[in-house]
Amino acid sequence: MNTTPGSMITFRRPDGQEVQGYLASPEKLEGAPAIVVIQEWWGLNEQIRGVADRLARCGYLALVPDLYRGKCTVEEEEAHHLMDGLDFGDAASQDIHGAVQYLQQQAPRVAVTGYCMGGALTLLALGQVPGIAAGLVWYGCPPVDYINAANIKVPVQAHWATQDEFFPPATVETVEKKLRDAGVELESHHYLAHHAFANETAAGPGRISRTQYDPVWAQLAWDRALTFFGRTLWPQHD
Repeated sequence: MNTTPGSMITFRRPDGQEVQGYLASPEKLEGAPAIVVIQEWWGLNEQIRGVADRLARCGYLALVPDLYRGKCTVEEEEAHHLMDGLDFGDAASQDIHGAVQYLQQQAPRVAVTGYCMGGALTLLALGQVPGIAAGLVWYGCPPVDYINAANIKVPVQAHWATQDEFFPPATVETVEKKLRDAGVELESHHYLAHHAFANETAAGPGRISRTQYDPVWAQLAWDRALTFFGRTLWPQHD
């Protein structure tokens, strides 16, 4: 059985620039929905490729755009530097938009999901990129003023950690209120966990102590995520 269904591909942004990304394909490609997967601040590393592979094994075409252009790290200081150097507006309106357009050529519906920094970019993309069918946020959000909630017309699911020092409950509550006040169809879940609880490499060598993988909560969140994608991306029959 092929346990690594992905490979690096090149796609174009709306402005014509080329971007690389990791594309994982399901066993049955015809009719399969697609998901853009957005990295954490570490870069396009083995862990985020594994997320795409897992989605592919569940029947989805998954693309991880390489936002850092080949750079990645396991050190917090360098990750912070790489994230600070990223133009979030350009990443959402060009890199992620281009990834969505690439997948739309092959799939009937395309969702966007992202972790930490990628969660923030997911919310930005949902307010900027046309044609997205659904969005799923994993413990990350941009400053609330940057979220164009009025433009988000698709279902959104979010997973938050109540012991998250990066995105504390008060911040999450503000984001949720803005989305709901704008009429966004939001399904939000909260877990008694630390930041990056769904990342199996969290708190590993070279990683920060404020993150901690929790396999029980991670499995529950994944089950909910797959149910959400099943409801929003696959044809519904009465």
